[in-house]
Amino acid sequence: MTTGQHRAVRRKHAGLKAMAGRLSWGLGDQAVSSLTNFAIGVFVARELGVTAFGLFSLAWVTYGVLINVSRGLATDPLMVRFSHVDVDVWRPAVARASATALVVGLLAGAVSVVFGIAAGGTFGSAFVALGIILPALLLQDSWRFAFFAAGEPRKAFLNDVVWGVAMIPTMLLAKLHPTVVTFLLAWGGGAAAAAGYGYAQTRLRPALAGVRTWLRDHRDLGTRYLIENVSNSSGSQIRMYGLGAIAGVAAVGTVRGGELLLGPFVAVLMGLAFVAVPEAARVVKRDVRKLPRFGFYLGGAQAFAALLWGGALLLVLNDRLGEFVLGDVWHTAKLMIIPATLSVFNASFIGGAATGLRALGAAKRSMRCQLIASGLYVAGGLIGAVVGGAVGSGWGVASATFIAAFIWWIQLHLAVRAHTRTPQETRTP
Repeated sequence: MTTGQHRAVRRKHAGLKAMAGRLSWGLGDQAVSSLTNFAIGVFVARELGVTAFGLFSLAWVTYGVLINVSRGLATDPLMVRFSHVDVDVWRPAVARASATALVVGLLAGAVSVVFGIAAGGTFGSAFVALGIILPALLLQDSWRFAFFAAGEPRKAFLNDVVWGVAMIPTMLLAKLHPTVVTFLLAWGGGAAAAAGYGYAQTRLRPALAGVRTWLRDHRDLGTRYLIENVSNSSGSQIRMYGLGAIAGVAAVGTVRGGELLLGPFVAVLMGLAFVAVPEAARVVKRDVRKLPRFGFYLGGAQAFAALLWGGALLLVLNDRLGEFVLGDVWHTAKLMIIPATLSVFNASFIGGAATGLRALGAAKRSMRCQLIASGLYVAGGLIGAVVGGAVGSGWGVASATFIAAFIWWIQLHLAVRAHTRTPQETRTP
């Protein structure tokens, strides 16, 4: 082997080592985030019971829609266009992207408060509380993705650690008067602390004056990612609200309880896909033909881990342990383990393909996939609910994600093929 070949091998090994390091920190961040969410869910489920927990879950899935609005408009374009750029380019981009996320939180929070006041009762109070905490939740999320784009997932990890630690006293205070409202405010209080720490980490103030410029400059990606993200999270929201109408709010608590059991793994899966986008973009620059292999290894590893996680739940959790974790929610949630595990298995491969499409900037194709997948998700979840309540809804979603995985991978292969053609053709993925 020549000297030049030795150098090439060393550079390759160094590149793989660096990528593994970034992904490890990203995985650590997602582990902290997922464990925090899991702890919140378990704590609230044990304190409130299945019906009140179902109401908490409705507020949670509404937040899921709004955070995806923020990501579509703010942090998704940041990840695609400002990953591993010079710091002088990164800083103004982050200031505008974080401001966009904050404005989304303020506007959505105001709407949520007005809606909650109009709705009244316990349901309305939950949405008033959600409106109050939304700005902090969305701003904190934008800092995390800014660090991912910069190739510094360690800072995102530290930010999520601050959030988790800050929620310990707020949740203990909420326990003194356990209601849906107090637990929502406790959750948001931790997010506010982490959002403040994000400012200390970046020394950047959200540039509110730059929001209009940000939206205009990135409307080609932002509009499509907004539709894609919202269709994804709205599918979950429509399913939950539909399930509540068909089978009752307790059924929502059952489904959410089953999701909690897979929760730590699901959050890692979803987050790792975002962390992997910059790495997939590097693969595109080196050799786009290797992108499907990267996506398959990424999705396959997560799918295998999902099966191990689900199997461990079935083998380890008996009624005594299940009641310790979820309280009364366990008795119905345990029936969701198998369909929820299969859904996560399928979603793992969807995540691998979605990462590839994001790295290619193929927003049109990924939007098309997500719209179809969301339609399948809602149809499967609601038809299953009519047939078999909460458990039937779980099996309907598992079937829907299985079909959706094939659609995503077909589009990834078509996008790679288009990318390898002439430069003019690759500009319109």
